[in-house]
Amino acid sequence: MIQPKTHEEIEIMRESALLVSKTLGEIAKVIQPGVTTLQLDKLAEEFIRDHGAEPGFLGMYGFPNTLCVSPNAQVVHGIPSNKPLEEGDVISVDCGVLKNGFYGDHAYSFEIGEVAPEVKKLLQVTKESLYVGIREFRAGNRVEDVGNAIQKYCESHGYGVVRELVGHGLGRKMHEEPEMPNYGKRGRGKLFVEGMVVAIEPMINMGTKNIKQLKDGWTILTADGKPSAHFEHNVALIDGKPELLSTFQYVYQALGIESNEEDEFRKTRLVL
Repeated sequence: MIQPKTHEEIEIMRESALLVSKTLGEIAKVIQPGVTTLQLDKLAEEFIRDHGAEPGFLGMYGFPNTLCVSPNAQVVHGIPSNKPLEEGDVISVDCGVLKNGFYGDHAYSFEIGEVAPEVKKLLQVTKESLYVGIREFRAGNRVEDVGNAIQKYCESHGYGVVRELVGHGLGRKMHEEPEMPNYGKRGRGKLFVEGMVVAIEPMINMGTKNIKQLKDGWTILTADGKPSAHFEHNVALIDGKPELLSTFQYVYQALGIESNEEDEFRKTRLVL
């Protein structure tokens, strides 16, 4: 059952989402060849706790870490390790926090050093598809309108859209109704209602849409070993339109990137 949030609850959730955004920004400052994903995980846990919150993923369903870190052919749910990142890697970093009773949860895929042009394009298209999907999260539309828009955009570039993993509602629980698939047919699924908060998260593969799981019970891989990309935002439906609660601007600030991609989804300018 969809649980709409009050204006006050949405503002509390914005705090949670922005703490995830700031945590990803801290990771952006240090992520480079030679750094291990366990080092990133430790940094994230300390930063979250220092800001009065708890890591949202740690211990959830038995997950052992603060971050899901998924390099190259790993799609999502990768477990941090002592293996150093290498030049040319691409890695999804997914982070969640629990603050004041509400969750924030989003993800960014980082380039490590210079990546291959075809990998850079995969990341670009996947991130663009996230905003293509967010535009469909509005009054009068339904769940699969978002998924259909993402699917069409990514498949038009020849990419595989993962079916088994989906976005979700967000609130006092990390995973609430509705599920938000990245594929579908227009006009199908639950109707969007004012006050909904969802995590929209395209998981897009360079090759096949098919996936497999490692024996660790968590890590999801592309079936053909080709790279995957993953971007995620938290979005509220306010006055019938999508409004971002999360931001990539802390990441961009750390990486020296200028972008106005989020402006259309904000009523007021974000002050970093």
